[in-house]
Amino acid sequence: MTECDTCAYNEYDEEWDCYVCTMNLDEDDYARYMQDTRAHCPYYRDGDEYKIAGKQ
Repeated sequence: MTECDTCAYNEYDEEWDCYVCTMNLDEDDYARYMQDTRAHCPYYRDGDEYKIAGKQ
């Protein structure tokens, strides 16, 4: 499981028939993220609504 699996920006695209990141990354940001295996995505936002509701 990757952090993309739980990210709020990970949405299903019916046209492509797969999940895609809807965060608007430029080529440099995306390449940097894909090359560094230790880094976490700086745009990650937890999409777990139960966790979010529990903090309110």
